[in-house]
Amino acid sequence: MLTIERATPEETGIPLECIIQMMERLERRQIPMHSLLIMHRDRLICESYYAPCRADTLHRMFSITKSFTAVAIGLLADEGRLSLDDRIIDYFPEKVPADVHPYIAEMTIRDMLMMRTCHEKTTYKLDMKRDWVESFFTTPPTHPAGTLFHYDTSSAHTLCALAEKLSGMDMLDYIKEKLAPVGFSEASYLLKDPFGVSIGGSGLVATSMDILRFGLFLYREGNIDGKQLLSASYIREATSLLTATAVTAPLPSEACGYGMQIWRTQHNGYVCYGMGGQLIIVLPDYDLICVTTADTQDINGGNQQIYDALYEEVLPCIDRAKHPGAALPDAASAPGCGGKDVLPYASARSAQVSAAQPEETTARYRQFLASRTLHVPAGAKDCPLAAQISGKRYRIQEGDFSYLRIDIPTLPGNTAGEEAETDGRITFGYRGREYALDFGLGYPRAAVLPLYDLHCAASGVWLADGTLYVRADVIDSCVGSVHFQFSFQGSRLTLFMRKREESLLEEFTGHLTGTVI
Repeated sequence: MLTIERATPEETGIPLECIIQMMERLERRQIPMHSLLIMHRDRLICESYYAPCRADTLHRMFSITKSFTAVAIGLLADEGRLSLDDRIIDYFPEKVPADVHPYIAEMTIRDMLMMRTCHEKTTYKLDMKRDWVESFFTTPPTHPAGTLFHYDTSSAHTLCALAEKLSGMDMLDYIKEKLAPVGFSEASYLLKDPFGVSIGGSGLVATSMDILRFGLFLYREGNIDGKQLLSASYIREATSLLTATAVTAPLPSEACGYGMQIWRTQHNGYVCYGMGGQLIIVLPDYDLICVTTADTQDINGGNQQIYDALYEEVLPCIDRAKHPGAALPDAASAPGCGGKDVLPYASARSAQVSAAQPEETTARYRQFLASRTLHVPAGAKDCPLAAQISGKRYRIQEGDFSYLRIDIPTLPGNTAGEEAETDGRITFGYRGREYALDFGLGYPRAAVLPLYDLHCAASGVWLADGTLYVRADVIDSCVGSVHFQFSFQGSRLTLFMRKREESLLEEFTGHLTGTVI
């Protein structure tokens, strides 16, 4: 199995402080990071998990799944089971209508890999109770295939269905078998659509180390320990610029083009990209791979913040004498998409980093990586209201909720100079059953989201106006957040709930009011 060698950043030519500065920058800007892994010159120099996330935490990777699907198609092509220039309709005669549109009939596997399908958007989202794969062949097209880039997740899903049809296996099991030396964890899996097909566009649930290993497999062009697992030419094509994305890209780092289910990015790099900050950023000119898991769904431009933190805090610190292909710093120029990118370079900052004592910096670095936690909202850990409302039961007047109780103890006295961690609990009745959500006062507590049994991290704080804010960050087969804001006025409770997740958690939206029983 592929061995991941570890080192300090200094050992590969990067000052430790540069990694710290990247992480502190993201925290100052309140980017909800879940993990950060950085590999430089084939050695892992940063591995940090934001508690309660751990190395073995399974995390939804969303559209990183598409890159796995592209690899499965490449493996089948290597075996001679398909050609990229084959028409997709020839593999699904049972799904194709007799009057299939010519644009659909002409579409090739290569078109689908490059996101140049004949659909302007994901077809199965028009009616998710209908066969997802069949929708790809029956939804009226908007333009000829092979012409324009439009992000169409149903193309990746249909390619996954093709991989499972030809291999006779779950697509991820097929990849694990063919790429066994990469060493993916046994616990990783693919979610299924309602019709039993793996969700090849967004369904991967895996660990951060799983996707780092995948990124290293791509970076080494399929050669692991001297064995060529997938043709290097296929990986080079998949990671190259094949399709322009500038017209539809929402972010600068997504305007650099697209290969085959893999994005191009700034600094002559490429990215396996998943919604919410799931990223494998590969920068060959810098011998660097950066993996992140996060939840930026509630932050406008959050993903670009991650890119910029890496590009502006870490890349300028790399010893360019060891990386002749990397761009020279030039403060007068802005980074772009090509191979000749340049970076803003803070010489005063670099001098300060270099002046730090190595042993002091190393100790701080190790402690820093080990002490990261999920983002907690700004606010107080205690409030005089806590004693007045804790344990009271409120009858709810709307919807399927029947009652609610909050247990939120006053923080204990502290004589040791460190604040104690104290838990609160929300208990509620919903459709005749009782549920509870535990949360940490001022810190993220590992918990389970009620109604869904999803792992989450929940924290609570008192806001300046005397309301209680509880946030639950879901980190499981879905990634998102649920926000609860409680207002207390005498015997009355008002609760506002907001969820940030693509398709679930609808129960936690809107307003509830209640009175003390």
